[in-house]
Amino acid sequence: MNLIDRLTNDMKEAMKAREKARLSVIRMLKTSLHNESIKTGNQLSDEEALAVLTRELKQRKDSLQEFENAGRHDLVDEVSFEIAIVQSYLPEQLSEDDVQSIVDETISEVGAVSKADIGKVMKAIMPKVKGRADGSLINRLVRGKLN
Repeated sequence: MNLIDRLTNDMKEAMKAREKARLSVIRMLKTSLHNESIKTGNQLSDEEALAVLTRELKQRKDSLQEFENAGRHDLVDEVSFEIAIVQSYLPEQLSEDDVQSIVDETISEVGAVSKADIGKVMKAIMPKVKGRADGSLINRLVRGKLN
């Protein structure tokens, strides 16, 4: 079952169970996917849909940080709930140790030795961990290795 079908089924279940908050988040995800489909002019592949969900997750994490800094605990709880739902549709995230081993492997593959090679390393790593690791974590680990 592809991601869009799964979202549709979960939306129906949330309607039946009268879970308004969950239903709202699922509708938002479906809308984002639909808008991206219109923008690209074709049906989204699973990889493209995954990229959209990853972007939605990143937006919510950024919002969460801002709300925490502003002391808006009412909104922190709401955004945390949204993050949990979005993450349930993403593949299981890699641990930091797994990401570190992928970073080490890719650095040796690319032959990177200095900060100037960060772009090459990031370009080689991102397809390997697509949707399974946060880009900021990868960037931090790569910078730590190449410094």
